[in-house]
Amino acid sequence: LQAVQRADGQGRYAVPLAATVLSTQPLPQPGGRMLDPRNVKTVEDARRIVEERGLSHVKVGLFDIDGVLRGKYINRAKFLSALEHGSGFCGVVLGWDVKDQLYDNTTFTGWHTAYPDAPVRILPHSCREVPFENGMLLFLGEFAEQAEAVCPRNTLLRVIRRCQEMGFDALASLEYEFFLFDETPHSIRDKGFRNLRPLTPDWFGYSTIRNSVHAELYHEILELGQRMDFPIEGLHSETGPGVVEAAIAVDHIEAAADKAALFKTFMKVLAQRRGCMATFMAKWSEHYPGQSGHIHLSLRDLDSRQSAFHDPAAPHGISAVQRQFIAGQQRLMPEFLALLAPTVNSYRRLIPGYWAPTDATWGVENRTTALRVIPGGAKSQRVEYRLGAADANPYLALAAALGSGLYGIQQGWEPTAPISGNAYAVEHPAELALPHTLWDAAQRLKASQAARELFGDAFVEHFAATREWE
Repeated sequence: LQAVQRADGQGRYAVPLAATVLSTQPLPQPGGRMLDPRNVKTVEDARRIVEERGLSHVKVGLFDIDGVLRGKYINRAKFLSALEHGSGFCGVVLGWDVKDQLYDNTTFTGWHTAYPDAPVRILPHSCREVPFENGMLLFLGEFAEQAEAVCPRNTLLRVIRRCQEMGFDALASLEYEFFLFDETPHSIRDKGFRNLRPLTPDWFGYSTIRNSVHAELYHEILELGQRMDFPIEGLHSETGPGVVEAAIAVDHIEAAADKAALFKTFMKVLAQRRGCMATFMAKWSEHYPGQSGHIHLSLRDLDSRQSAFHDPAAPHGISAVQRQFIAGQQRLMPEFLALLAPTVNSYRRLIPGYWAPTDATWGVENRTTALRVIPGGAKSQRVEYRLGAADANPYLALAAALGSGLYGIQQGWEPTAPISGNAYAVEHPAELALPHTLWDAAQRLKASQAARELFGDAFVEHFAATREWE
């Protein structure tokens, strides 16, 4: 099906009849090569690759408040115009929940606004080929102008700009646990979402048997990651029926967010194309562990390009910068929880004994704490933000994890003593306790001065209202 990569010997592309959105185009001139999607960086690059492939339409999408990719196909002329002049997307995308139910408690969107188009920027560097669409290209967008204030991607970018102004570059990677079911969108509804059949039975983490029996699926996941540029560093079965864990390779934090959001989206697409379903909800059953979205973060000095977290002379290699970063994450975790646990279901996961934290704690190589410091050399010294759940919007989860750490550096905060052993068995100070409900978490976010400084008043008000709606 990779017709655009083959020629029929007559100087034209051999296009299957099924490739209805592609037209035939002459081969590039001698000395010229087809542009690879991940080498697209500029508007001119984007124009060139669309014209090289002879695409009549292009797929464009952007992520909403809950991290759902909303998109459409647009024709080539409209896409090329949007590259230069921007485009519009109905503002309702920022004003409804995952079931397309309209918020009735927000000021940025609502019937009172009449839901006009919101301006959108197309991001040339986000270009990817969709493997199962005969050479089709996907470009991401982000909201612009006034809508930037509540756009999840732009909220992360505001934190990244602060990071750079402080002299740092942030690197990140996310790892996700998700359940696979031998079900379809129709069968789960026929069952009322009960008595679902997992793809594999019983508990069996790191199972070589299961990843061999289902080798074709695992290979397709790995190939999808390579083809769509969210390369998977590790993939294995997790503890629980039908659970899989995927760790996405590290990258600059903006790229890491795009990769995580696309992975979640197209993992669901791949599963449904194979006749099964994937869920990233935080805890689908009280009988099994919840699904995490752990975040690995480190800072690099912009001038020296060396790790800002690693100090070989300090205990566990923890530099003063990393210590203050941990302190910020720890102290602001209760205030930022709604960004990391954004659904009612999220709070079923945060219970003792199921690998999810219940207090804002930290430790060195301690998987019972909310923050796990991973010591190592300059390339590997980092902190794992284990509070993150699979249902969080990656842009907002990363904004919270990075922003809180940067705030700790700016304030010169120091963390509490690290926890050794089982953090669930230790009594912690009241200020480290996490909110127990989404409503309480939304109230903590609204009252957080740090959140307003980092993310802006407009975003905090809008997002907190959406969580109250939930």
